[in-house]
Amino acid sequence: MEIVDLRGRAWRFDERLRYLADRGDILAEEYEEAVKEIVRGVKERGDEALVEYTSRFDGVELTPDTLEIPYEELENAYEELEEKVKEALEIAEERIRVFHEKQLENSFFKEEEGIVLGQKVMPLERVGVYVPGGKAAYPSTVLMNVVPAVVAGVEEIIMVSPKPNKYTLAAAFIAGVSRVFQIGGAQAVAALAYGTDSVPRVDKIVGPGNIYVALAKKLLFGVVDIDMIAGPSEILVIADDGANPSWVAADMLSQAEHDELAASILLTPSEAFARKVKEHVYKILESLERREIAEKSLQRFGTAFIVEDLYHACEVANFIAPEHLEIMTREPMALLPNIRHAGAVFLGDYTTEPLGDYVLGPNHTLPTGRTARFFSPLGVYDFLKRSSVLYVSEEGFNRVADLAEAIAVAEGLEAHALAVRIRMK
Repeated sequence: MEIVDLRGRAWRFDERLRYLADRGDILAEEYEEAVKEIVRGVKERGDEALVEYTSRFDGVELTPDTLEIPYEELENAYEELEEKVKEALEIAEERIRVFHEKQLENSFFKEEEGIVLGQKVMPLERVGVYVPGGKAAYPSTVLMNVVPAVVAGVEEIIMVSPKPNKYTLAAAFIAGVSRVFQIGGAQAVAALAYGTDSVPRVDKIVGPGNIYVALAKKLLFGVVDIDMIAGPSEILVIADDGANPSWVAADMLSQAEHDELAASILLTPSEAFARKVKEHVYKILESLERREIAEKSLQRFGTAFIVEDLYHACEVANFIAPEHLEIMTREPMALLPNIRHAGAVFLGDYTTEPLGDYVLGPNHTLPTGRTARFFSPLGVYDFLKRSSVLYVSEEGFNRVADLAEAIAVAEGLEAHALAVRIRMK
């Protein structure tokens, strides 16, 4: 984990900052060709390629007949859950559902003298949900991605996850998944996008994943819709010297343990505080079960930046546009108006990121790699589509026909003008 001084006018040109800001492009260059090859293989060979890649990358031997997990196994997994975990997942599902119900959109119609205009809002028919499962199990991700789709009214929800355990399968049962396939990586994304003999083709793919998953979604956008390009996790903490350095360190490690490519960043005006945090990071690291993963993440992307003041910290945070932004300062709310780009903002010492991951209610599927500049958290709106509805009576036609004809003539589109003129009296 590096400590870098950003105080000075040319902070945007700092080499380490640019390295972190361009992290998505750097990773894309490393993995893009491999992803293209996998996607091409699934498109051309379907289930045969899925079986081959699952064996090669996940070490699981399957056949086309065993790609799908029987639904009874989801129910059995739910029944086998420890009562405390079952209660936690059910309460989390309820909190997530209640929050996302506020996002529902309604169709509307407006009438004005012979013209009726409106918008019809409809759920997507079939969506694919990607749930990571290689390095850890993520029942929380099942809930976060499936519940909004259920709230939206999606008819069929297809979940893919490599090596799902009982917690992932039980969460799928609780959330309302239709079918589950035990496949992952770029090959699972390609299967959902193109369809195979076993895996149905979907209209949209949502859910976070590793760099292979993110690049496959990016590559296949247009063949299928996607929610966002959510790559390896990242956290940025803005803290002053009033924060608890061990709490900051623990929160940074909460993302570092996800993936060797995860990024953990601290912005603080106090160099002494940054050094304390670094000390606590490596102290806590010693006892982590996923130490090797977190250590590699910190070595490559872990950074504490020293900034001029807290408002400078907000500038740098907006430049990075992090997935998770924690503000652990004496007056966290005072900084919120200065934050423009972040997937989710966690205010105050007790609002640790894992609470948002699991039980608070807002979605934890968030934009990464600076895409928070234009992407939003996953929500019900991601599972809805809209059609414009137009009706014009003879009276309404006579009100606007001249206007339409004039614009058509100006654009030089003769048939457009004719289609209007032929109806005129």
